[in-house]
Amino acid sequence: MFTEELNKTYRAMGIDQKILDYTQEIENKLNERFYHIDKIAELNQLKVLKAMQDNRLSDVHFSATTGYGYNDIGRDTLEQVYADIFHAEDALVRPQLMSGTHALTVALAGNLRPGDEILSPVGKPYDTLEGVIGITESKGSLAEYGITYSQVDLLPDGGFDLDGIKAVINSKTKLATIQRSKGYADRPTLSVAQIGELIKFIKAQKPDIICMVDNCYGEFVEVIEPTDVGADLCVGSLIKNPGGGIAPTGGYIVGKTEYVENAAYRLSAPGLGKEVGATLGLNAPLFQGLFLAPCVVSNAVKGAIYAANIYESLGYPVLPNGSEDRYDIIQAVTLKSAEAVIAFCEGIQAAAPVDSYVTPVPWGMPGYTCDVIMAAGAFVQGSSIELSADAPIKPPYTVFFQGGLTWYHAKYGILMSLQKMFEKGLVDI
Repeated sequence: MFTEELNKTYRAMGIDQKILDYTQEIENKLNERFYHIDKIAELNQLKVLKAMQDNRLSDVHFSATTGYGYNDIGRDTLEQVYADIFHAEDALVRPQLMSGTHALTVALAGNLRPGDEILSPVGKPYDTLEGVIGITESKGSLAEYGITYSQVDLLPDGGFDLDGIKAVINSKTKLATIQRSKGYADRPTLSVAQIGELIKFIKAQKPDIICMVDNCYGEFVEVIEPTDVGADLCVGSLIKNPGGGIAPTGGYIVGKTEYVENAAYRLSAPGLGKEVGATLGLNAPLFQGLFLAPCVVSNAVKGAIYAANIYESLGYPVLPNGSEDRYDIIQAVTLKSAEAVIAFCEGIQAAAPVDSYVTPVPWGMPGYTCDVIMAAGAFVQGSSIELSADAPIKPPYTVFFQGGLTWYHAKYGILMSLQKMFEKGLVDI
């Protein structure tokens, strides 16, 4: 009776019964996997709760500050909570950090000087960092300030090229930037354990190298974070995992005090650092989003696993595959044609609570080298912890699906992506 009522509601919301019948058996097989994800969320929830209790969080910390933001005890407490959760010495958590890319830029620029060299030991970084570093020419890039860049690609099996890394480390190598998530690259996401092994190897070659991890999309997917395994800096966006879908903007930088302070001087001004920066009444949603984040992330992980199993069963290459362990919230699905990518994204958009009536189209988005299609009907613009999908319109036509504040919304989004492909004759159910 209850199943029929659910199916009736799904049909009323545009999902064909053939799709419901096909996907139900796949969902049933995921129950044990989902239980394990819930246990990870439970551990992370307790970690967040303890940090808030230990720092005596009170409603006084939600008060707004303006102007210079001197003596913002809410801001200072939020940063101590982040430091405790990440087992780090210090943290910079600010609404003035506009995105993950901006937070990474601040961390890089704050800790590098002319003549220093950046090393990426995991291949090319995410597209929007190319202009920051100077891989592609851009005004204000680090390259314009005399900071050089070297890169060592991963091995064909996704492992680290340790010989290659050892060969390029030199007296100028100041900072290693390690991107945890795959971005638009065709490579596995790194586990925290793998990141720890890489950091240990790099430090053995040159102990004073700053190891910075781009942690975007990875927070709370595991029960430890990169700062637990030796990362000097860990950087991310508050409109991804740690904002829990509540934070309206912001980013974080956690790690060793010296390096966090250097970043703070770059964000504000030399001599000012962390002492300034009004929070304008945003402390409450930043705290609340962080509190909800472990459970929200678990919902997104469930959606990613569900998507992988469905599309894998239909013969599409997926990364990670349907049975692999998860280290971020992103699911890549190679759909083999631009038409299929666009249909998939149309389905994600149609499933959104906001702008569900909008049809996404590919366009030349700033920071990217080809047309990109992005589907996101989010309460917070660009929030990729909310249900979203994006893809560069180029071979092999891989779409990247992520987010879902609730598992049920993530499920509906995947069903609708399949529905749109089914309607256009691009998939046979």
